Amino acid sequence: MSQQPAPSIAASNRIWTIPNVISFIRLLGVPLFLYLLLGPHHDVAALIVLAVGGTTDWVDGFVARRMNSVSRLGELLDPFADRLYILATLIAFTVRDVVPYWLTGALLLRELVLGIALLVLRRHGYGPPPVHYVGKTGTFVLLGAFPILLLAHAVDATAAWAGPIGWGLAWWALGLYWAAAALYLMQTAQLLRADRAREVATG
Repeated sequence: MSQQPAPSIAASNRIWTIPNVISFIRLLGVPLFLYLLLGPHHDVAALIVLAVGGTTDWVDGFVARRMNSVSRLGELLDPFADRLYILATLIAFTVRDVVPYWLTGALLLRELVLGIALLVLRRHGYGPPPVHYVGKTGTFVLLGAFPILLLAHAVDATAAWAGPIGWGLAWWALGLYWAAAALYLMQTAQLLRADRAREVATG
């Protein structure tokens, strides 16, 4: 007897849900992290804020599914918080020489490529393609790499082991990010080819 797929959880219009509150708290952590790292250079405190922000990346989604409190705002807020954390961390890390310019450039170039693809899709009447698990995994790995890289930078006694682990995760995340970008570009090309074929068929 075939097993029926589990029904998807419908997104509600609620704003004040526990997952959304978690996402709001994550967003508030961004300026605090930037202040600690770029202002008084309290690197260990900034590390704690960054680690908490990265750890709670999966918490809001888990709570939303577990409590059946998926919301449309949450579906927008969670990836926005991820991107803001990554952008803020890249800028701060580059300023403080935690990561080199080429890593920041490679990650930002990927976002630029996807941004152009989204604009092309929107021009043809399409919304953004569904988030692929490869990209979600890349985000998870990158948010794990950042605190370890900062730990290696802030605490000299940990550099011998934290540095290689952090850079291993960073390279892994970079590969996953660009693999996801390639998949999104392939989806974009398929949609545009289908559009073109319909135009030719209808004359």
